[in-house]
Amino acid sequence: MKTLPLIAITLALTATGASAYDASRADRIDNREARQTERINEGRRSGELTWLEAQRLRAEQARIHRMERWAKSDGHISREEARRIERAQDAASRHIRQEKHDGQTTWWSR
Repeated sequence: MKTLPLIAITLALTATGASAYDASRADRIDNREARQTERINEGRRSGELTWLEAQRLRAEQARIHRMERWAKSDGHISREEARRIERAQDAASRHIRQEKHDGQTTWWSR
């Protein structure tokens, strides 16, 4: 009879650990999304990004956000879903850098 409560406690801790790990995946994705959005906004303020470039990058961020919402729709983000989102974020990060360093500037920073 003593093993039944022990098993229940073990299962509860295991479930909590798994949801904590899922939360850390989601937090990591959310933090990166916020940093990339700030990079886009900073590029727009500094004139490194034109209006059209910023709009395209924001649309890409929105697509990644939709991917994340879809992944969270069942209550957690699986390892494969997190990898897919992180690959999309990697590509978006490269796109932000390319657009900020392509030599095109806004009219007020020429």
